[in-house]
Amino acid sequence: MSIGALDAAAAYGRALGTSSVGGGVSPAPAAGAEAPEGFGSMLEGMISNAAQSMRHAEQASALQVAGKGDLIDVVTAIGAAETALDTVVAVRDRVVSAYGEIMRMQI
Repeated sequence: MSIGALDAAAAYGRALGTSSVGGGVSPAPAAGAEAPEGFGSMLEGMISNAAQSMRHAEQASALQVAGKGDLIDVVTAIGAAETALDTVVAVRDRVVSAYGEIMRMQI
């Protein structure tokens, strides 16, 4: 799976609640609004959301095994957990790749 630079920037902007892709300037936060924390906070949120979706899939599976759950709910929850985990792994791979490129740069 290949993630382009604009795709990554658009995903980052959506995760932060802004859209600065396309040459536009993102608006400054209002006086009472809280500014986005940064890349680390976004990653922390992604990881916690992925963990939460995996816990939900595990609970749905346990309900199905006990005979109290619906198979469609289990499949949906597992699909959402798989997608969240794939996204986290893709972001991790891109970060590791970018770190490797930075380390190869000549000063």
